[in-house]
Amino acid sequence: MSSLKIKLVRGRAGKNKRQLATLDALDLTRKDKVVIKPDNPQIRGMIRTVHHLVEWEEIES
Repeated sequence: MSSLKIKLVRGRAGKNKRQLATLDALDLTRKDKVVIKPDNPQIRGMIRTVHHLVEWEEIES
């Protein structure tokens, strides 16, 4: 099963509530933090919501 490596590359300041809630759900609480999440449609949807704030790549586990 593959996973996604997600990194917050832009800060959270000044973002709307929906974007902040999505970042919280992804556990991205500060700039340059990296998390590993399973590759599934729910996580992909979250990434799509904040695509302009994060970088991501697929990794094989």
